Amino acid sequence: MEKTAPDKAGAVGIFDSGYGGLTVLSGIKSILPDYDYIYLGDNARAPYGNRSFERVYEFTLEAVEWFFKQGCHLVILACNTASAKALRTIQQVNLPLIDSSRRVLGVIRPTAEYVGLLSKTKHIGIMGTEGTIQSKSYEIEIAKLHPEMTVTGEACPMWVPLVENREYNKPGADYFIKQHVENLLNKDPQIDTIILGCTHYPLLMDKIKRYLPENISVVSQGNIVADSLKDYLNRHPEIDAKCTKGGTTGYFTTDSPDKFNYQASIFLEEQIVAENATL
Repeated sequence: MEKTAPDKAGAVGIFDSGYGGLTVLSGIKSILPDYDYIYLGDNARAPYGNRSFERVYEFTLEAVEWFFKQGCHLVILACNTASAKALRTIQQVNLPLIDSSRRVLGVIRPTAEYVGLLSKTKHIGIMGTEGTIQSKSYEIEIAKLHPEMTVTGEACPMWVPLVENREYNKPGADYFIKQHVENLLNKDPQIDTIILGCTHYPLLMDKIKRYLPENISVVSQGNIVADSLKDYLNRHPEIDAKCTKGGTTGYFTTDSPDKFNYQASIFLEEQIVAENATL
């Protein structure tokens, strides 16, 4: 594997298979507005949720190497599926071969750390894509940090299409949301905290809460990951020094930039201009 030569400071990379990671980017920018960011959506090959571990790892590694070529020293996998299926291998196998001074972080561990502060019953629910639920990555991470907790997953394969097809606010979405919320609570009625284990799902928050008892907390990831990143940079000044701070954001997609610009308006409160990227 080709090594990447050390170079000057660069932007923080934010990666997702599609658009959902924009909710994480928004959370990060609200807390760390002075940094430069590059967002990449692998929209041409999305969704990742139903792909094999091997394929998700292959695609995610290609994206990480692309970020490194753009000068990024720190990359956030703002994609639960990529975090679940590819992060550990990239950290343990690939980074030592590419450049051991660079860092790739995910969204699962910060979320797992956070839920320990919320749950009183110690029963946690995870709602995510098929890939994230099948990987059991949340169960593994939560068991490491909070072994006393019981974790139950529910795959919600229709939820991402509802968001990306702009159907999430329409009455037809209620059927799929109610179905999966009830499935999860039937599996474990003691759940008092639910993690939205997909970065698209915050857009469904109002409808999800409609079918939940008031005592159940629902956790989305944008602000959690942002707080965790801020803490990480404070604890690792050597990485912080390699992140440029100009308050800029560049957007890239492996699919049509025009389509990306249109779809991004679902997740962002601003108009953007994306560029095409080839992995």
